[in-house]
Amino acid sequence: MKRLLLPAFLALHLSLPAQTPRIPASYTNLAYDKGGRLYFQKGKERYFADNTAPLYTLERMLGKPAGTADGLTLDFGMPEFKGTVTYGLIPYGITPHPLPAYLKSRPLEEGKISINVKKDFRNPYDMIGWQKSGRLSIGYRVQDEAGMILYDGVVSLKGTGPFEVAPTVIEGPFLADVQHRSATVWFETNLPVTAKVQVGDKIFSEKDAATHHEIVLDGLTPDTHYPYTVTYGDFSQSYTLQTAPAPGARRPFTFAYSSDSRHALGGGERMVYGANNYIMKKSAALAVQQGAAFFQFTGDMINGYLSGRGEQLLQFANWKRAVEPFWHYMPVIAGQGNHEALGYIFTDKEGKWTAFVDGFPYETASAEAVMAEAFVNPLNGPEGEDGGAIAPELTQAEFPTYKENVFYYTWDNVAMVVLNSDYWYAPLLQADPSTGGNLHGYLMDRQLQWLENTLAALEADTAIDHVFVTLHTPCFPNGGHVGDDMWYRGDNSKRPFIGGKPAAEGIIERRDRFLDLLINKSAKTLAVLCGDEHNYNRLLLTAEVNIYPDGWDKPKLNVSRPIWQITNGAAGAPYYAQEQAPWSAHTQMFTVQHALCLFDVDGKKVKMRVLNPDALNVIDEVEMR
Repeated sequence: MKRLLLPAFLALHLSLPAQTPRIPASYTNLAYDKGGRLYFQKGKERYFADNTAPLYTLERMLGKPAGTADGLTLDFGMPEFKGTVTYGLIPYGITPHPLPAYLKSRPLEEGKISINVKKDFRNPYDMIGWQKSGRLSIGYRVQDEAGMILYDGVVSLKGTGPFEVAPTVIEGPFLADVQHRSATVWFETNLPVTAKVQVGDKIFSEKDAATHHEIVLDGLTPDTHYPYTVTYGDFSQSYTLQTAPAPGARRPFTFAYSSDSRHALGGGERMVYGANNYIMKKSAALAVQQGAAFFQFTGDMINGYLSGRGEQLLQFANWKRAVEPFWHYMPVIAGQGNHEALGYIFTDKEGKWTAFVDGFPYETASAEAVMAEAFVNPLNGPEGEDGGAIAPELTQAEFPTYKENVFYYTWDNVAMVVLNSDYWYAPLLQADPSTGGNLHGYLMDRQLQWLENTLAALEADTAIDHVFVTLHTPCFPNGGHVGDDMWYRGDNSKRPFIGGKPAAEGIIERRDRFLDLLINKSAKTLAVLCGDEHNYNRLLLTAEVNIYPDGWDKPKLNVSRPIWQITNGAAGAPYYAQEQAPWSAHTQMFTVQHALCLFDVDGKKVKMRVLNPDALNVIDEVEMR
């Protein structure tokens, strides 16, 4: 999805629009005061949306680079900022996974820094030959005064002195939507440029200059290894891609899965602002080393729970930077989790949160919109929940879109269905439903209907043997989220509220409706891939597994065949130990080690291997089908 050209102040904070946006009728007890301030009314109290502008945003961390006679300056727009910048040359075209070779580190002065390229990178430090070519790219790392990494940036320069800031790929290039005859290469540049991608003797060029680039490569041959070169202005980068086999070719292949990489303790790259880049980088490297065709990552990439679009984009950018050197070669597909929450946060006078709703207008300010802005995913999902059974009268864009956060894709004889169990998420709804919003772990009507239709189409597709359904929240939590996910300690009263109305079905009923589709409406669905809990475990659901609270008096799920739940939220977030639940005796291989799931598909057979991306030991192996 193209980057939205919003006013600068709106880019810094979604609570400060030029005009007050209409409050969707799907919410209740929200209003504006005479000054245009949004508030949540609870009893006689008004709790106002926090409008504090975030200190760190992607726009600021880009540093407004400017060329000088000797190099460049970076200005982060914060005179009081006393952090540090570390920088070095990036060896594009010299190594397959180009990363900055840091050489110098200097403190900021009034939020600015000048880099003397002629002095710092003269021989014997000119490893890329910029003195001859007149072209170089510098990677810079911004750290705060305490040493936390805030951002890893890139800027390209032309000249040997004076220097000019050139079009720079600041994110990417990334692979997306890789099919048997086509693929998409996408990336972001600092300046508008007309880019092109060459694959063999074919050149795919853009018509217009832009900063967001999505270039579709078509007419490719199935199951073929292609070198490709991205050219932007006077610069280029070259990598390779592998097209998918023809549908139903049933060639052996491997894919990777994990989730939950928000930043952890320990400093360094374990705590890059919002993301654990240390484990993510190791996970992506291991996936490529193991020959993975693609890497599915479903939710909680970042710390999130933010009200500022620019801050959310910064955390997403940090996550993408961690896997970028490997995403050049292997598509990485991101799904949405609860920590991708973005919206209006209402607080009391002491700053305590009293309510949190998804941002609106939904087209620009919702978690779903910013997710679509930051990533490129398939567009084959449903539209949104407007007109759903629970509130059919709400038909005027009262819900955000599902586009690019619910979708499916295929690779040979496997289909991956990506769901959003944190759609229209209101994080405090469990305790107080008076604002309206959706519950963590609850799949709403339109999404379930789309899932049913999609599974039916995949059942009829003779080229597909195995269906994986992935969503962030487990059906059967085991450690860290027994109090919510699709269980809430057995409390079926938990449900979303729309326009002041509670949904007819509670969370456990809705879990069963979801599982009924996977088990009884689909013979091909092999496993649910989930996360949320920061550990790895697996459970084989059979008719013998108890999945209900004591005294359950509603219909029970017909578990007519076994199905796997694979939980892997061990991509770097702080760990959760095991808790007790009715299915605990059937939970196998529970560990808090960092984990990467690798699924080896060979025709009708599927084997899962689980490796520790940090220590490289084998955690688990199981024949799944």
